[in-house]
Order: sequence, then structure tokens, then C-alpha cells
Amino acid sequence: MNAEDPGRIVLLTASHRVAPGLLSWPAWQTLRAADRVLCAERDHPQLPYLEEAGVAVEHDAPTAEALVDECAGGRTVVVLVGGEGNQPLTDGLARLGGSGRVRMPDLELLPGSYDLPGARLLDLVQVMDRIRLECPWTSQKTHQGLAKYAIEEAYELVEAIEDGDREELREELGDVLLQVVFHARIAQEDQEEPFGIDDVAATIVEKLIHRHPHVFGDETAETPEDVHAHWLRTKAIEKQRASVTDGVPLGQPGLALAAKLGSRVRTAGLDVALPGGEGVGHRLLALAVRAERDGTDPEAALRAAARAYRDVIRAAEGLGTGPDSVEE
Repeated sequence: MNAEDPGRIVLLTASHRVAPGLLSWPAWQTLRAADRVLCAERDHPQLPYLEEAGVAVEHDAPTAEALVDECAGGRTVVVLVGGEGNQPLTDGLARLGGSGRVRMPDLELLPGSYDLPGARLLDLVQVMDRIRLECPWTSQKTHQGLAKYAIEEAYELVEAIEDGDREELREELGDVLLQVVFHARIAQEDQEEPFGIDDVAATIVEKLIHRHPHVFGDETAETPEDVHAHWLRTKAIEKQRASVTDGVPLGQPGLALAAKLGSRVRTAGLDVALPGGEGVGHRLLALAVRAERDGTDPEAALRAAARAYRDVIRAAEGLGTGPDSVEE
């Protein structure tokens, strides 16, 4: 070694969302070649796997000064950083380097493992599991007791979309996602037919793959209409429904329900007349079916008109209508 070489400090990080021991090849190379490997945490999840691989790890939490001295002469020291990082050490190294008093070793931050897209969902599952066990309110909830919240959160999501508020959209998507994870966690406890979030995810993945043969199979689809035809064909095979009305949730808003029924009739090529009768309900039904046939979502159209009406009311009251207006 060169006595004047200041050496090298490697801060090795690893995601707690990736199974311990699954480190990158550069991480393993660096660990095997290091002169010393240090770790302040005796319960660091990587330790058993490093020991099994023959990497000697010393339980030590050196100061920045001691670490710099240890690297003198061209030595490489690897520090295993915990999930919360090591702020005192990194701050100390920054102060020492900025002082100009010492010749600093090369400093490298080496990620030993990376989070894949969707990895934070593991955190949500873990948090949900804990609050289900420890929170007095959450631990008592049932599917039935939570049902109304799913509806409320869906409406709040729609409002965020209509408002064009990106920050609110992000938050409301999280609230809707929570409903899925919450119900899946409750479902794990069923004595007769338990299932969990992985089963829920597996079901939707299987469904998406099956209904997209033009992506995952040999069929072709050049237009959105082709895709829609594939979807309807595979869905019909899956469900084997006796009526085109089967599977239409009757609890949805009235205009949406009318449009959905009209869509099912139109798609199936049925010649079904609207029911006879007088009154506003029958007129709204006819308007909704006609709107759907013409490519307009009647529920969205009415919501847009109602929001415009809301703005007119607020203007008449002398109140603003924009996002910066004063709320009641």
C-alpha cells in the first residue's frame, strides 16, 4: 500500500424491502475486497448472510476522524448503513472534509440493493398489519363497517380529478388504496375463506393478462375498439352470465346505473324498448341511455353542470369559486 494514499470509505446501503442477502455484485465485490467492514447495529438484517458468505463484520461505530485515520495508507473501509442512515457519521465526514485540515479518503455511497417500482406498497402492508393489531378503532372494523368509507373515498377521488388538483389527487389515490389494503387485511382473518393482499393482487394480475391477449398472447388489436371487443369476449367467457344485467351494481348513482344498463343492451345488440311511464325518472332514464349511446357519460356531464351551478350560487353569495377562495 502507498503510505500517502488516503484510502477509501464506502457507505453501503441496502433496502429493507429487499430480502436480506440479495446484494448487488458490486456490493459483494467491495465487501470481499475491503480491509475492514464495520457495522454499528448488532441486529442489522444483512449480518447473518455476510457471516455465511465469509465476510468478517466488526461491531463498531467509529467517529469521522477515526474512520479517516483507519483508511490511511490506502485501506478500504466499508460501513454498513442502517435503514435510518447514519447522520452523525455523514455530517462528521462533511465537516471534516470542509475544514481542509486533513486529506480525505475517497468517499463512496454504494447501494447494495434497490427498491423496485411498487416497493413502498410493502410498507403500507406492514403498517396496516400493525395498526390492525394495535389500534382499538382499526382492530374492530369489519367489511360491512368500512363499506361507506370506500364510497366516500371514491367520491373524494373523483372530486380531486375534476378539480385538477395534483396534490389532492395523490392523497386521495392513497386513501382509495388504503381501502383495498384494509379490506384485504380483514379478509385474512376469515375462518372459512381467508385471503390476503397477495391473493387480491394475484387475482387482478391474472384477470388483466387474460383480458389483454393482444399484449400477452397471440391476438392483435390495432384500435381501442378492437381492445374493447377482446375485453367483452374474454369477460363473457369468464363470467358465463345468464343476463346482460348480471354484475351491474344497483347501488351506484342513478344516472350511472341507467347508462351502464343502456351500454350492456347496446353492446349485446339487443332490441329492448325503454319501460313506459311518466315522470322525471323515466325522462332521466331516456336521457341517460341516449347520452351513453352518443358517447357521453351522463353522470360526469351532470356533475360538471352541477359544479357550474355551485359556482353560480357562490358568485351570487359574493364568494369566490377558485381554489384560493375562502371556504365556509
